[in-house]
Amino acid sequence: MAKICCICEKTECLYKCPVCKEPYCSVGCCKKHKENNCQPFQIQENKVTEDIKDNENEYEFPTEDTVSVEKLKQLRHSKELIECLKNPHVRNIMRNILNDKNPTKAIALAMTEPIFVEMADACLKVVEPQISDDE
Repeated sequence: MAKICCICEKTECLYKCPVCKEPYCSVGCCKKHKENNCQPFQIQENKVTEDIKDNENEYEFPTEDTVSVEKLKQLRHSKELIECLKNPHVRNIMRNILNDKNPTKAIALAMTEPIFVEMADACLKVVEPQISDDE
């Protein structure tokens, strides 16, 4: 069975993505593939585990600022948020926040970046939608 490049569709590819296992033929195609939001290859068993986690509707230690699981699930469908997350700079900022020893300070620094503010605003539109005065 011939391996077909996931970018240019050339046959007889020698390489495969270590993340999603898609075949590619060259460094150029590899770079293009990585720009397309490569997702990890999931075995069916992992999918069942994820579905069980998706059914969890309560937090162990909620606070007054805790966002409901239902609202968080709605973020998956926000086209504006998805577009923001396509930007590698936004993803790098988020990665830095997750890896920082002081995430509160890292978020404050990230909020000085307009692209990060745009992403945060997209989240807030879903999590805390504005109520119009007409209602």
